[in-house]
Amino acid sequence: MARGGTDSSSLLGPADVRRLASELDIRPTKRLGQNFVHDPNTVRRIVSSAGLDPDDVVIEVGPGLGSLTLALLPACATVLAVEIDPVLAARLPRTVADRAPGLADRLRVVEDDAVRVSARRLGAAPDALVANLPYNVSVPVVLHLLEELPSLSRALVMVQAEVADRMAAGPGSRTYGVPSAKIAWYACARRVATVPRAVFWPVPNVDSALVLLTRREPPPGDRRAVFAVVDAAFAQRRKTLRAALAGWAGSAARAGELLEAAGIDPSTRGEQLTVADFARLAAVAG
Repeated sequence: MARGGTDSSSLLGPADVRRLASELDIRPTKRLGQNFVHDPNTVRRIVSSAGLDPDDVVIEVGPGLGSLTLALLPACATVLAVEIDPVLAARLPRTVADRAPGLADRLRVVEDDAVRVSARRLGAAPDALVANLPYNVSVPVVLHLLEELPSLSRALVMVQAEVADRMAAGPGSRTYGVPSAKIAWYACARRVATVPRAVFWPVPNVDSALVLLTRREPPPGDRRAVFAVVDAAFAQRRKTLRAALAGWAGSAARAGELLEAAGIDPSTRGEQLTVADFARLAAVAG
């Protein structure tokens, strides 16, 4: 039996997920990126991979019907479940009380949009983010929470496999781009596992993957200025940086001067630069 008095029987299986969805008249929508996990082994694997400590405060985004929530509660001190759907937000505490009554006091549901939720609204300083993120907002959610919640030391998120590759890509990779560079400002990211589509309901038409992020100190510089350079560099990623950054710098000639002053070859393309390179370029531009 897990710490706090829950066991495997408290977790949601396929029949439980469908019963709850039917009870609530929930029809998963593409607009909200809803795909509910119904496999107990998968949620146990996620919690195990997150490396949680018993005293951790965990933020979970999009808890849905509670599959992952029920697996998280025995492994940490508190789960802050951020849910945008009012019907799901209202039902989650009752699901936990029914299936794991000894852990109900560890749950706090925050009805809010995770792309906009504030640290003040959460009322606590989470140590970790563990979530099955909606496909359509996964990167914006991660970037917002890493910026808004400096207490987050790590995150384990389940996202679309293609997005996972972008999040964890390094310079020189064909999948390296805006998400890769911006996430690298905050954290080291690596893809740790593939998740088959069969563990979800409804079954998505893509595979998913787990990405582990470990917080690190950002490079020196102003984040907004650095992100503006990143956006400009990848807006026309086939062009050299001298050409791609012409609009950002005011002219191609000025872009070339700034690149040379930052020690970067103007004929290089954006996918060759590390986030530290982008920070150095932003600093030179003032």
